[in-house]
Amino acid sequence: MRTHARRHAVAALAVAATALLATGTPAGAAPAPSDLPALGSDFHWGVAAAGFQNEGHAPDSNWRRYVDTHPDYDRYGDSVDFYDRYTSDIALAANLGVDTYRLSIEWARVQPQPGVWDEDGFAFYDTVIAAIRAAGMRPMITLDHWVYPGWEADRGGWANPGMVEDWLATMRTVVDRYAGDDPMWVTINEPFAYIMNEVRNGGLPAADVPAMQARLAQAHNSIYDYIHARQADAMVTSNVAYVPAADPIVNGAMLDAIAAKLDFVGIDYYYGLSPDTAAEYTNFASSALWKLPLQADGLYYTLRHFAHRFPGKPLYIVENGMPTENGALRTDGYTRADDLRDTVYWLQRARADGMNVIGYNYWSLTDNYEWGSYTPRFGLYTVDVLTDPSLTRRPTDAVDAYRAITHDGGVPAGYLPTRPPATCSLVDAFDSCADPVALPR
Repeated sequence: MRTHARRHAVAALAVAATALLATGTPAGAAPAPSDLPALGSDFHWGVAAAGFQNEGHAPDSNWRRYVDTHPDYDRYGDSVDFYDRYTSDIALAANLGVDTYRLSIEWARVQPQPGVWDEDGFAFYDTVIAAIRAAGMRPMITLDHWVYPGWEADRGGWANPGMVEDWLATMRTVVDRYAGDDPMWVTINEPFAYIMNEVRNGGLPAADVPAMQARLAQAHNSIYDYIHARQADAMVTSNVAYVPAADPIVNGAMLDAIAAKLDFVGIDYYYGLSPDTAAEYTNFASSALWKLPLQADGLYYTLRHFAHRFPGKPLYIVENGMPTENGALRTDGYTRADDLRDTVYWLQRARADGMNVIGYNYWSLTDNYEWGSYTPRFGLYTVDVLTDPSLTRRPTDAVDAYRAITHDGGVPAGYLPTRPPATCSLVDAFDSCADPVALPR
């Protein structure tokens, strides 16, 4: 069994969290409105992707080396070749009616050697960002989505104290180049998952985990100030992968370190947790992401968790989606469109209940390379990399569903989720069990 883990495979940490579970009778559920207001013209609808995962033509990097040294990983090839197909992929996003397109700038592509800038690498991102803007969308630029150049790996990666200044020198150059395009910014994608994957792949000694976390926080805080010096009204975050029942343990220290320099809280939510699904984590094989429980109502508790943690701060779902095994239908019959509509319902419930939710990105526009494997499929458009040389983008049922959602600002009036709320969700530890939400009767 392959042992890869994608960015939010930190959900496996919920295995340990199941030891905290306690069954019981939930408290009285909060009253449910029968109709929900649309999310409005100020709400951001988006799609998300990441450079190494979808671009192909990847230069030497830590992740090229991880693939090469792990024979159990799928060969990378050129992924879904966004590098050559960005024009048509951006058009697919625009046709969904979204206004935000998340991408990452690959450090290894723009600085292949110390102190050497690759103008062809920058020219690629120049044209991609220009195409996003021409299509009527705003770029959301991720500076670090877990990939750094091979020459930095030779220096020790994040175990090297000099990594922070190298990182900042590069990212200042990126910010200088693209601040004029008025992007939103994600500094570092899912810091704790980044650390976990570095340890798992041999890029970081376990003893250096605290040092890497401190360096990531230093990098975020420093580039935050630099971004605001170049783009005064910038919106900057570092998104966290929400881990059911254990988030304060997993992400709390990092959030404490960067809390003063977050313009919005970027949240990645995928999986739920309740007493009746705990076994699915206990029996979890790290490659079988499609077996983890999907509980759309858990998004409500996740948003409530961060609304309490950061009162008044804008909340943005930077990533959310549904994995399937090689694009097959899930054994429980739950479709990608079902999950999307149910999720948006709970977004609307959160906003109607006063939570300052400002945006939502679907992960991902197309299937891509999931950190060692092409088996987990998350795309609105599915791509069979291993057996289809044409890399045809085939729409899933969620394409029409998302287009309708962005047009209407949410789900239709009177919509009720395909799946009711979990009887006693433990997504936000015990709070989501003690203070549950309910559907209209």
